[in-house]
Amino acid sequence: MKRIYALERWCIDCKRCEVACRVFHSKSRDAVRAYRVEGDGPKGRIWVEGTRAASLALNCRHCADPACVQGCISGAMQKHPATGVVAVDQQRCVGCRTCASLCPFGAVRIEEVAGREVAIKCDLCGERLGEAGNPSCVAACPNRALIYVESEGGSHE
Repeated sequence: MKRIYALERWCIDCKRCEVACRVFHSKSRDAVRAYRVEGDGPKGRIWVEGTRAASLALNCRHCADPACVQGCISGAMQKHPATGVVAVDQQRCVGCRTCASLCPFGAVRIEEVAGREVAIKCDLCGERLGEAGNPSCVAACPNRALIYVESEGGSHE
């Protein structure tokens, strides 16, 4: 399965990955509308931590044996058997934060969406990938600090 990996030495904290993700998941797919009109709409599913000197994009690794799925008390966090994508069904999510506490990469956040607190995480842009078959964050990264490559497997690569 292909996964997104962050390369810290190339990340300059520009946050273009965050913007691309938020715009991709917005209703309009327009940057201005995604931030000004749909401000309470979908949040980005990737975020950059640190400073220009030492920053890194945090994102889901879609683990082979995801602890977030095992610990989900409502069954909202699921791993697709064919694609390997770990996704959250926000309708079923009860916002308990168990998945966020179990993720070894800090890639699950709890955000308010439509008046409810729910888990939010990378979904590899769902079924629609961006430029050159890459998720939107990878396509937007100017320094190639995010790569989308085949993984050898393993639980926490």
